[in-house]
Amino acid sequence: MDLSGRTALVTGSTAGIGFATAEALLKAGASVVVSGRSQERVDEAVAKLDGDVRGIAADIATAEGASHLVNQLPDVDVLVNNMGIYGAQPVFEIDDAEWQRYFDTNVMSGVRLSRHYTPRMVERGWGRVIFVSSESSVFTPTEMVHYGMTKTAQLAIARGMAQAVAGTGVTVNSVLPGPTLTPGVEEFIRDRVGDGGEAEFVRTERPTLLLGRLIRPHEVANLITYVASDLSSATTGAALRVDGGTAPTLIP
Repeated sequence: MDLSGRTALVTGSTAGIGFATAEALLKAGASVVVSGRSQERVDEAVAKLDGDVRGIAADIATAEGASHLVNQLPDVDVLVNNMGIYGAQPVFEIDDAEWQRYFDTNVMSGVRLSRHYTPRMVERGWGRVIFVSSESSVFTPTEMVHYGMTKTAQLAIARGMAQAVAGTGVTVNSVLPGPTLTPGVEEFIRDRVGDGGEAEFVRTERPTLLLGRLIRPHEVANLITYVASDLSSATTGAALRVDGGTAPTLIP
């Protein structure tokens, strides 16, 4: 997979899947832009990476933050909409503000950036837009309905955008990770099962996870890198699972 000469923006890439994706795209030869809300965390992530990499701090959950980012970076060849939040909360206790916060962060961030970058990709005749969704998009977790809602919305948006750019050389796809061992998920596991750790979490909270363990960030990044490459030219409008078999369905 050779991404030499391509510029890739990975949102939410100071840690976890986003950071692993930035690392994988750099290894494939891309010029990578790391993005996160905190300038300090962006700088720390950039310092850990080798290659043609720079960072932009912006809160793309807001229109102002997204506008700041695109003003700093007018064009990209690969857009990875990875930025997102998650957390457990009983569905009947989620107030309007929290529903809106999840929608703005997980959905509108990707909509705003895709709306800017995708038409420019079409003008050049090549581009990759990738929404990092979740197995929760098709297998709604009872403890995170507001999160699952946003992940399902991403599938619909990505499919509709793919249809809108049909035949242009630009592809739009969703990648659906399953439970992945990131720093944030480690904290989530502690909240759910205490000191039981990964094995107990899989046994009690994600028993359909066929791997029998959590996914590692680089395993998700491998699929994202493929989708970002020329090798994936016949894949568009798709929802591609890298969920370890968590969702008990044949198709997303």
